Amino acid sequence: HHNALSSDFYLRIAPELYLKRLVVGGFDRVYEINRNFRNEGISTRHNPEFTMLEMYMAHHDYHFIMGFVEDMIKVMVKNVVGTMEVPFGEMTIDFAKPFKRISIKDSVMEYGHYSEKDISPEFIDMRLKEHNITLANKNASWGEKIYALFEKIVEHRLINPTFVTEFPIEVSPLAKRDEKNPNFAARFELFIAGMEISNGFNELNDPDDQKNRFLDQLKEKDAGNVEACDFDADYIRALEYGLPPTAGEGIGIDRFVMLLTGSLTIRDVILFPQLRDE
Repeated sequence: HHNALSSDFYLRIAPELYLKRLVVGGFDRVYEINRNFRNEGISTRHNPEFTMLEMYMAHHDYHFIMGFVEDMIKVMVKNVVGTMEVPFGEMTIDFAKPFKRISIKDSVMEYGHYSEKDISPEFIDMRLKEHNITLANKNASWGEKIYALFEKIVEHRLINPTFVTEFPIEVSPLAKRDEKNPNFAARFELFIAGMEISNGFNELNDPDDQKNRFLDQLKEKDAGNVEACDFDADYIRALEYGLPPTAGEGIGIDRFVMLLTGSLTIRDVILFPQLRDE
C-alpha cells in the first residue's frame, strides 16, 4: 500500500496518534513505554532517542491525570530512593509536599515580579525586550509571547515538583480547549529540577478542530518551526469515528531516572549515548 510509505517509515516523535487510535477502537485505558526520536540536538537534558511512558484514560480529564501522576511519582520515589527528599546536584527536591499547581501567566507574574498590567497585550512586548527574547513569528499572539517569557524566566527555576497549567492553545496543537477559557488548552506540564518531566492534557476529539490545527502546524512548519507536526489524514478519519472524552500524558523516563539517581546529565542514564568517533 504505497500511500503508507510517506508516513509510516519515519522514526516516531511520539506514539500519541497511535495510542489514541486504540482508544477510538474501544480500549479505554492504554499505556506504552516506548522509544521516541526527536532531532532537538544534544544537551545535558536532551538525547535524540529517549524513553517515554505514555498513557491515555477515556472518560477522565487532565485534573484527574495530574492527581494520578503525583501519586505515581510519590510511590516511585518512596520505593526507589527510600526518602521523599532527594538530592540533585546542589538542590534538594521535596517530593513530600503536595505538588504546586500554577498557571503559566501567574508563574510569569510570580517569578518576573510583574503585575497583571505589566504582561497585558499592551505591555508584553516591553517584557520580551527586557529579556532579549526575539520570536521567529513576527505576528506572534499574546499566548505565544507569554509562553516565551515562561520558557525564559520561569522553567529553570521550578525546582520542587510543580504542575504548570493554562497553556496557550497556539502551543498545544493536540490538546482540547479549556471549557471555561477557550484561548487556553486543558493541559499541564510537570516540572522538577527545572526540567519538564511530564506533559498531559484533555485530548482534542473534534475532527474539524483537529484538521484546522494540523493545517496551522503546516503553516508553522513552512515558517521554519522544526517542532511543528505533520498532517495525519488517517488520524482525522479515526476521530470522525469518535474519540470519547479522554485525557492522556507522557513522562520522560530518562529524565525521571536522572532525578532518582542524582545524575546531572542524561548521558549517565542512557545505555548507549551518542558519542564522538574514537
